[in-house]
Amino acid sequence: MAFSKNVSNSAVGRKPREGSGSDTSHLSDEAPRAPRVLFYSHDTFGLGHLRRSRAIAAALTASDDQMSALIITGSPVAGRFSFPERVDYVRLPGVTKRSDGSYISEKLDFDIEETTVIRAGLIKSLVELFAPDIIVVDKEPTGFRGELRPALEWLHDTGNPATLILGLRDVLDGPDLLAEEWGRKGAVEAMEKFYDEIWVYGLKSVYDPTGALDLSNGLRQRMIWTGYLRREPVTRAEMPREPYILVTPGGGGDGEAMVDQVLRAYEQDPTLSPAALLVYGPFLTGDARAGFERRVAKLGKRVMDVAFDSRMESLMQGAQGVVAMGGYNTFCEILSCDIPAVIVPRTVPRLEQFIRASRAQELGLVRMFDKKLDAGSVDAMIDVIRNLPSQNPPSAGRYDGLLDGLDCIVNRTRSLLEPEPERETELNTDQP
Repeated sequence: MAFSKNVSNSAVGRKPREGSGSDTSHLSDEAPRAPRVLFYSHDTFGLGHLRRSRAIAAALTASDDQMSALIITGSPVAGRFSFPERVDYVRLPGVTKRSDGSYISEKLDFDIEETTVIRAGLIKSLVELFAPDIIVVDKEPTGFRGELRPALEWLHDTGNPATLILGLRDVLDGPDLLAEEWGRKGAVEAMEKFYDEIWVYGLKSVYDPTGALDLSNGLRQRMIWTGYLRREPVTRAEMPREPYILVTPGGGGDGEAMVDQVLRAYEQDPTLSPAALLVYGPFLTGDARAGFERRVAKLGKRVMDVAFDSRMESLMQGAQGVVAMGGYNTFCEILSCDIPAVIVPRTVPRLEQFIRASRAQELGLVRMFDKKLDAGSVDAMIDVIRNLPSQNPPSAGRYDGLLDGLDCIVNRTRSLLEPEPERETELNTDQP
């Protein structure tokens, strides 16, 4: 069941706009302007926000050869990725999360308050100067430590016609934990006040990340369920010659336990096959990484390792199966490559991966390695690896419409950029 929303009030045109922060006095009122989309991706840790924004930006610019996209990111590894033509990024001063949960500046000799003020000023300036038609904010309605608020208030107070989108992944956290966190941050109030639409990068019939939130009917009417974001492998010349499974902890910052379990399986059973290709991720570093590399060296060709690869889709497509943590982007890659997968989810500091893996297992898409049920035993991991190539792929779950996300976003963006007055546009709500 779909609902209709009149988009004439929130949709934007492609003309230069007064108050946009750009000098357009040399252009006539009717002069067309190529569309611009701005992405905010705070990225204090991990790769998820940047990779999701990058995938959407690539799809949008591929669909319109006049469009430009700019990604504002805090990721320290943004430079390791390639970006499509007409997609660029600006990196904010980085922040690092301490073991006690507090944040500090990554490089600058500033406290976190000063760093946040600097980041907030840069974000507001970029919004003014880039003058986007559409702004897509990833996950955090007010940004890291509220750093997005000055830009949001400026857009609101000046009546700027940019359409403001909040993009949410399929699972955010445990319902009660999310409600408490967003209540503390004033996130729901910000959604009500500032955002024209909410795009959920999943399906409501799989999981509703906002189910426990006290959202008004009006706000829920602004939600669009896009489906998951399909990933396409990039052609590469170098690939392992022998059959292998791919082992990936995503960004790697919280992947030590999973990597240790896999290595223990190969160490205990010298006959275990296929071989494993282990990609540590850019945030699994230091003594932990050095220790893993020494263990891998003793296993010979049975386990191969690389530090980081920005073309994971290609490595996944060539594998016989995947052992992975349950991050959103990895899950999208598994679905896109239709490859047998075992998910080893983390449960702290968020329940996101556990909820996603549990629901995906219920639907027959993947198998979850539950540390409690499997007792974290080496024997259980040996069985997982040995049986992985013969495990059913996600397509065996026969769940239709999972990977329509990018198509939905492209179509919706086209409607926002080229509205017809008083035309009602059908929005996909994915009602079960």
